[in-house]
Amino acid sequence: MHLNLTSVLRSGAALALVLAASTATAEDLRFWTTEEQPERLARQQEMAADFAAKTGHSVEVIPVSENDLGTRATAAFAAGDLPDVIYHTLQYAAPWAEAGILDIDAATDVIENLGADTFAPGALAMAAVDGGYASTPVDGWTQMVVYRADLFAEKGLAPPNSFANVTAALKALHNPPEMYGFVAATKIDENFMSQVLEHVFLANGVSPVGPDGVQPLDETATIEVLEFYKAIAEASPPGDLYWDQSRTLYFAGDAAMIIWSPFILDELAGLRDSAPPTLNDDPTSPALAAATGIVTNFSGPSNPAGAAWADVNYFGITADAATDAAMEFVEYSLSDGYSATLAIAPEGKFPVRRGTAENATQYADLWATLDVGVDRKASLGALYDPEMIDEIVSGLDVAQRWGVADGQLAAASAIINSQVVNRLVREYIDGERDAAATVAELNSAIAAVQ
Repeated sequence: MHLNLTSVLRSGAALALVLAASTATAEDLRFWTTEEQPERLARQQEMAADFAAKTGHSVEVIPVSENDLGTRATAAFAAGDLPDVIYHTLQYAAPWAEAGILDIDAATDVIENLGADTFAPGALAMAAVDGGYASTPVDGWTQMVVYRADLFAEKGLAPPNSFANVTAALKALHNPPEMYGFVAATKIDENFMSQVLEHVFLANGVSPVGPDGVQPLDETATIEVLEFYKAIAEASPPGDLYWDQSRTLYFAGDAAMIIWSPFILDELAGLRDSAPPTLNDDPTSPALAAATGIVTNFSGPSNPAGAAWADVNYFGITADAATDAAMEFVEYSLSDGYSATLAIAPEGKFPVRRGTAENATQYADLWATLDVGVDRKASLGALYDPEMIDEIVSGLDVAQRWGVADGQLAAASAIINSQVVNRLVREYIDGERDAAATVAELNSAIAAVQ
């Protein structure tokens, strides 16, 4: 057999050019993540390895404490040394985009490439800025009204998805000390009370901020909120109550309704030894999960459409990124790698991308098959009915937070962190002033927050 040396040399040169081109396009990405627990970090490193095998782009997964994220990002931006992608909470999206830390065009292109209509509308809306989106939504969770669906069914009660339905259920089910109608958050120095109150205010369409910043609370709608909150507080045990008593009383079968995060979902089913249901003699029993219903979209009389209080996490592509490779990484994490992304902690990572153009529920269906739990494992789909899974996920369609839609999240956060709303609502509950006077005091205190 006779080989043409010129042909061999030419083909060899062509191969060298291909290899050189592929090497030139391979990037070494840096990814900051606040999911720094060892098991969660290991899952992200596995994702990075899979992405590298598929694309040739290596990814260094760098854990960053959530408390340090803001200061580290600011310092890295000043030094021109930002990572390529940052996994971050909602609070940073708009401010970082405005500061130039985030690449709005890159995030917007990712969302358009994946299909904006495949994302939960509420999660997208909270990242919307002039020119597109600050970051790409990854996962989130919504505050939930958790209730004894079995007792509601026995009494013929409608689900507690409105102030009116909750109030009706209190009248039917509140029978202390055997059964408290609710366990309201009343401990003023706990963030839990801040979250629950914001949820209830949002449900009735009330916010202390608007497009121009801090604004007076609507008196009529705020009085409705105050009267409702007093009703659930009066159907609660006495004392300073927060998440601990809420969970303990509900788990013991002594409360008909509570407001909690979805991190309760695995505990309800007896999968975590540190927080066992005590409804019966078996702390591993799924009986309480089977008896439970949840509501995410909650409404008041002045806002019949309702709202869901949500916390959403995003992937931000930075101004210093290797943009094309960073976009590939984010798109991978929300498509081929989305199962692994959500599996890091499924009970607190609802899929903000529901599916694809071909299969609108692909990722929502997949999420329901992922295992949750600590000491024992089971999928959410095995523990809860499909209707409840749909309710859990659909909360992100109407996800809201004070100040987000108006670009006033910073002003809203200052008000929340001051805890003046908590204090004045508690004083109203305790009878120190009437509802109208409390609205006036709230407006005065909110306006004074710096």
